[in-house]
Amino acid sequence: MIHEQLKEFPENFLWGAASAAYQVEGAWDEDGKGVSNWDMFVRIPGKTFKGTTGNVAVDHYHRYKEDVQLMAELGMKSYRFSVAWTRIFPSGRGEINEKGLEFYDHLINELVRHNIEPILTLYHWDLPQALQDEYGGWESRKIVKDFTDYSIALFKRFGDRVKYWVSLNEQNIFTMLGYRMAAHPPGVTDDKLFYQVNHHANLANANVIKEFRKYVPDGKIGPSFAYSPAYPLTSNPRDIIASENAEELNSHWWMDVYAWGRYPKSAWNYLEENGLAPTVEEGDFDLLREGKPDFMGLNYYQTTTFEENPLDGGVSTGQMNTSGKKGTSKDTGIPGVYKTAANPNLERTDWDWNIDPDGLRIALRRITNRYNLPILISENGLGAFDKVEDGDVINDEYRIDFIRAHILAIKQAISDGTEVFGYCVWSFSDLLSWLNGFQKRYGFVYVNQHEEGEHDLRRIKKKSFYWYKTVIESNGKKI
Repeated sequence: MIHEQLKEFPENFLWGAASAAYQVEGAWDEDGKGVSNWDMFVRIPGKTFKGTTGNVAVDHYHRYKEDVQLMAELGMKSYRFSVAWTRIFPSGRGEINEKGLEFYDHLINELVRHNIEPILTLYHWDLPQALQDEYGGWESRKIVKDFTDYSIALFKRFGDRVKYWVSLNEQNIFTMLGYRMAAHPPGVTDDKLFYQVNHHANLANANVIKEFRKYVPDGKIGPSFAYSPAYPLTSNPRDIIASENAEELNSHWWMDVYAWGRYPKSAWNYLEENGLAPTVEEGDFDLLREGKPDFMGLNYYQTTTFEENPLDGGVSTGQMNTSGKKGTSKDTGIPGVYKTAANPNLERTDWDWNIDPDGLRIALRRITNRYNLPILISENGLGAFDKVEDGDVINDEYRIDFIRAHILAIKQAISDGTEVFGYCVWSFSDLLSWLNGFQKRYGFVYVNQHEEGEHDLRRIKKKSFYWYKTVIESNGKKI
């Protein structure tokens, strides 16, 4: 639809930004914190850009008051952050580490004091290594109880002040990169195990949501899904079928379970025929149906375009761009199912991510029409090379242009009838970008942190900081 006039953002819209514990906190072994899978994985040579680790990250653990003060200056209405499981249960379960709870108590209280709504993510990829060593972590059904016990501890401690919760962050990404591409911990390539791990994660997610109702009855909870809407490369019906295959296997496979407690039929049929379907036990689907979320969290960065991929001689494993050298990624696919293709209508970032604001509108409409759930945009942002010029000036007009176009797409989607109640830009400050180190910057606040040499971690406001402040003050009227 082309609207003559767009609807305004709702009152009390949660304008904000986001982060994740491992990417910002540092203090990796302080105050009783245990070892996570990422603490171990980054120490494997060649896994991250120039061997970058999260030992210090951007030192949010020690500088959270300074960071929250900057959030308040920016005018943020919400801040999405994650809790490091190993700060609460150093070995994944057992005795609670009070020092870990105290840190998040202080952070939450600081946010509330500045009228910033805390949005707490229970799991943003940092699994206790002890659980990985003991039973394979997400590879075992034992994870359901341990993740639930950890989550209940947080519900009890913070539920009086935190009303918005994200259960699992990007389950599709941490399982895909961990169990199909071996790019994230535990560094495995096993399609059968990948689908079994996801079934366990679905059970854990549903059980946590079920328990949440008992402890935070006035709160809202949902998973955050990394949704990349599928496009066909051409109007050739075979390309359209390929895109449908991708939408089912790469998106509906997760979101259908979150919303309805069941797997999509065509995808399940394909997995059964190929010996990849997960083992399901009695009562599993009952539990999955009980775990319906209050909202769908949407992490949106790009769309993906697909074309037919022949069964014989088709493309399989591709290549990720973790260097920032444009054009170094390679197409990937599943023979007989789909193959990714470059979209001639879209520009790409230095990391070969498609820039497609209209895709966000499409994502919001597809989620609304299929699941009829409110949506929290829990991540959306641009990773880029930022340069500090004389006088501590960072002219990141490219980031402003990117976010402005996506905010316009949200307004268009709201005018289409979608219910969006918050927008968390990724990210508030620069941070450790997992495999990409510190060179790939996302924040409104520049952090003087690099791979080489000593750096003072000084915070510097970028041009986008001042622009987003105006956006928030005007509730999206001035973009």
